[in-house]
Amino acid sequence: MIKGYARVSSDTQSLSRQLVALKEYGVEEQNVYTEKKSGKNRERAELNRLLSELEAGDIVVVKELSRISRSTKDMLALVDEITLKGCFIKSLSESWLDTSSPQGTFLLTIFAGLSQLERELIRNRCLEGIAVARQKKDVVWGRPKKRNSRIDHALQMYDTGNYSMKEITEATGTARATIYRRLKERDITA
Repeated sequence: MIKGYARVSSDTQSLSRQLVALKEYGVEEQNVYTEKKSGKNRERAELNRLLSELEAGDIVVVKELSRISRSTKDMLALVDEITLKGCFIKSLSESWLDTSSPQGTFLLTIFAGLSQLERELIRNRCLEGIAVARQKKDVVWGRPKKRNSRIDHALQMYDTGNYSMKEITEATGTARATIYRRLKERDITA
């Protein structure tokens, strides 16, 4: 029996491209397992259900190698698990991926490593970009500060010099640490 697996990383992404490809290959709709979860995590409900329902001779079809896993270690473990059940895995985009042949298994090992390399390169580029941005003085990090009238009122009271910190915190319900933090931020930007 041919079983399909389709995955995207988040709820905002669409499975339609993968589902069309699986249908065109001949996977029946009731034999397609879908989920919206990151491929870096091995624990995925639909993937586990697919694995538990495999029977000897079944073929697991995916649109692309990266849909089954983004980690070399997990990819190879999944392929081993599928193979030990007497089943095979086939990718529609990577024609070389067909574990029913020794060549397909060999190439899978190589390309799974490349997939992980790509993921690590993307991660490193992101970290380098963050490091460069942190060195710039005009880059603001984190979520924008929410305007809060209580804090603004507390700062105004502080600026008059007519109130003690205890009076300000009691009158505005603002924590002392919050007031001091905002005063420090204001001094830095001034």
